[in-house]
Amino acid sequence: MRVAEKITILQKMQFKEIVGQQGVKQHLIQTVQENRISHAQLFLSCDGSGALGLAIAYAQYINCLSRTATDSCGSCSSCRKYERYIHPDLHFSYPFFASKDVRVAVDVLEEWRSMLLQDPYVDMNSWRARLNAENKQANINIAECHDIIKKLSYKAFEGETKVLIMWLPEYLDRGANALLKIIEEPPEKTLFILVANHQDQILSTLLSRTQITKVPKLSDQEIQDFLLERHQLTAEQAAEYSFLADGNLIEARLLVENEANNNAELFAEWLRMGFKGNVLGMMGFVEKTAGWGRENQKNFLRYGISFLRECSLLLSGADALVKLPARALDTARKLSTHVLDLNMADAIISELELAHYHIERNANPKILFLDVSLQLIKTIKFKSFPKGTQHIYN
Repeated sequence: MRVAEKITILQKMQFKEIVGQQGVKQHLIQTVQENRISHAQLFLSCDGSGALGLAIAYAQYINCLSRTATDSCGSCSSCRKYERYIHPDLHFSYPFFASKDVRVAVDVLEEWRSMLLQDPYVDMNSWRARLNAENKQANINIAECHDIIKKLSYKAFEGETKVLIMWLPEYLDRGANALLKIIEEPPEKTLFILVANHQDQILSTLLSRTQITKVPKLSDQEIQDFLLERHQLTAEQAAEYSFLADGNLIEARLLVENEANNNAELFAEWLRMGFKGNVLGMMGFVEKTAGWGRENQKNFLRYGISFLRECSLLLSGADALVKLPARALDTARKLSTHVLDLNMADAIISELELAHYHIERNANPKILFLDVSLQLIKTIKFKSFPKGTQHIYN
């Protein structure tokens, strides 16, 4: 299959540029129109849902000089500065990797702006890659907390409201308590927006001082529509990518960027070879997968995990919950009828999850896929379900 075209860059941060989330957008707009903006808000979401973009679009809408009933104008002086992330009353805080040259978040502000200008749909992996952080530990330290307090103690420079958007407050260390007073009793016309993925990892004292807005995962249909609109994909490709992404637009776009393999047919054929005990066929498959590249190997394994979970729903009689594309659903029904049972599906999922873990850590792909292929034969043909087996693929 062809290599997908390069992702179209999204730059403007108006509500209309954010995929889906119509209910959240309407709620945020109403808070502005009805003058009931909470001074400390937490946008709780998962990666790829657009929560960071929503926070920026919300702040832009609040400070827009000519906002409409549905969005900021995009052309006033405030909006133009927001679109380049240089408005003097817009501040960001985010995890960073401290060093002798990097003490607070503003020390890597240019890198942050550059990343958002290229693509506001970001996660920790893309931020880490932007900073070439390798295995360094990220956090939001006490020095950054003090810098936030200092910045917000000044009056608004030109906008109606000063805004501090903190991305991933889960990375706040013990110094987070220094922020509690200013969040509870902020300076006039100051708005805190925290954008988080894991509510249970946020300090309870911080959590109790915020109003929570839950940003749901994107639906498969929303991601599918986005892919069809922005890329020259077939409906079947878009459906497969949206299924595999599971509500994460970042993952969906990574799938498009990487060379596409026909994961559905390849994975079904791999299972059939395991059912037949076709060792020679498995050897050919291993040679093929070893040349895919790490991202495509990970995509294939993720597809297999997702596919088998859907098969488990079929095997459990929960057909109404299955969300596979039509052709993949037909394959899943056949495999669930003639090849798989719940124990098999569970055992294979465990093997694939372990393989995915090792691929991320640069395992030798030939050794890895050969081992997993033999485990497939052992599980499907001979109905042997090893539990907790540890493999080494170096």
